[in-house]
Amino acid sequence: MTLPPLPAVRTTRLLVRAVAEADLADLLEVNGDDEVTRYLPYATWRSREDAAAWLARMEALCTTGTARQLVIERRSDRRVIGTVLLFHFDEPSARVEVGYVLGRSHWRHGYAREALQAVCRHAFEEMSIRRIEAETRPDNVASNELLLALGFTHEGRLRGRWVAKGETYDTNIYGRLVEDWLHHGAREVT
Repeated sequence: MTLPPLPAVRTTRLLVRAVAEADLADLLEVNGDDEVTRYLPYATWRSREDAAAWLARMEALCTTGTARQLVIERRSDRRVIGTVLLFHFDEPSARVEVGYVLGRSHWRHGYAREALQAVCRHAFEEMSIRRIEAETRPDNVASNELLLALGFTHEGRLRGRWVAKGETYDTNIYGRLVEDWLHHGAREVT
């Protein structure tokens, strides 16, 4: 079985939905910022061709049935301000990983928390996901704090985990179980 497609998930301010080619102009602005891509394993986008190549990679990944690439759209102006990726879906374990990116001009407004809260809620309650994992670099303070605020548990540090952009780096691993979600509250974000 494959990871089912996510229907559009609405929050008070956002719509989290499947990526479309029409989103690439907004996403080029997000991923064309060196500060945004600083902690990410891919290079900063420099052109529309970079955006199109990324979309082709995401579409290919999604056809495997192990991933879903979503965008975060602000409902007030329908502008795409970031992305959420569910990936490495493992059906026997009902486990998936989550990754996310948000444009710098949208940092510190609660958008990432609101979007991720909605995606987690849908994954646990509608998709029967048992465990959601996330990795972030230890020096990415905002991302580490966000995962903790969302109720993820810091489960350890993987030393020398990845090599990207010519650098070897550690990652912090976080996990959230459906039991945590059900017993400790969903920490609703509206």
